[in-house]
Amino acid sequence: MAELALFTDEVRTFIDENLTPELKRAGELCAGIYADQPVALEWHKILNHQGWAVPSWPVAWGGTDWSLEQHAIFARELTLSMAPSISPNSTKMVGPVIIEFGSEEQKRHYLPRIRSGEDWWAQGYSEPGAGSDLASLSCAAVRDGDHYILNGSKIWTTHAQWSNKIFCLVRTDTSGKPQEGITFLLFDLDLPGIEIKPLISISGDHEFNQVFFTDVRVPITALLGKENQGWTIAKYLLQHERGGRSAVGLKVKLEHLKAFLSDAGSKKSALLEDDAYSRELNRLEISMETFSGFENKVFSAVASGRPVGTISSALKIRRAELKQQLAHCVMTAVDYYGLIYQPGVRTFGSNAEAIGSTMAATAAPQYFNDRAATIYAGSNEVQRNIIAKSTLGL
Repeated sequence: MAELALFTDEVRTFIDENLTPELKRAGELCAGIYADQPVALEWHKILNHQGWAVPSWPVAWGGTDWSLEQHAIFARELTLSMAPSISPNSTKMVGPVIIEFGSEEQKRHYLPRIRSGEDWWAQGYSEPGAGSDLASLSCAAVRDGDHYILNGSKIWTTHAQWSNKIFCLVRTDTSGKPQEGITFLLFDLDLPGIEIKPLISISGDHEFNQVFFTDVRVPITALLGKENQGWTIAKYLLQHERGGRSAVGLKVKLEHLKAFLSDAGSKKSALLEDDAYSRELNRLEISMETFSGFENKVFSAVASGRPVGTISSALKIRRAELKQQLAHCVMTAVDYYGLIYQPGVRTFGSNAEAIGSTMAATAAPQYFNDRAATIYAGSNEVQRNIIAKSTLGL
């Protein structure tokens, strides 16, 4: 316990000395899934200088040898401090995939660039006709000598407008089962024939894009693993995406909400005396504690080398539901102040004051963004089908 207390002090000291007021404000006012890349990259480079940019990676590639408890403390302290949330595309998705499936040459090339922030990755999975049913993707890659010729598109591509790289699932064979003809490619986003168009969400944020490929020549060296092995790699990556740690962040956000409600100067403190609202908060807190325990058991298994499997689907389902329930409670708390559209307040570098409160400025955008939580990374309905088929044998 003394060792964990010392580690907690170390993390808090680091945050106090390195999280600038500008970055903290950006973290507080972020209503999207992740902080905008300019914000995230600045914070990522600070973490990397400390040696903490990729704590879950093997030590040989720049990771730490932290215990499960230390990882939980680190995540909690970052969330408590309102540090910017960094997109996992690079460090928690393609990075682990390259470590697991990449050649030594690919590891030596890509991993240091991911760790330093020199490369910023987008994920090319979903297509207009292949979202949760990912195996039906049709973006085609036809071999032409030392290149693949790509034609098709990807959609809901987070932060593609800021990324210089993309990891992409493409169709290289149509002769067998859909899953058997998919290949995993790593390539630059500035190749001729690539066009990125913005998709503005209902919250008014520009997080998503549609990426179009027209006769794009991708070098054969972009291949990760073997041709037509992409589905195996994709499933491995989705386990990281769907099974990511999130309980700490949810619990901290609930603590922030309760602190807002308990503020003596807040007119919303009366909500704590509302029986129905109090019951909703109490149920949410109990659910989060249960979810946290479940998540810790899963990550303990992962740390010992056991695969996540379909448990990641269960985590994804519950996480999405809890996010939506929490967003509903926040909207109720901020009341009509949540109806005011305040994009200027949330712009990085802005010194505009929020109307009502910081929580009010982000409540509605966060609520709208979290409506998609039960859809992205594989809809909850699809996750239940995966569990029914793989675990229950139905």
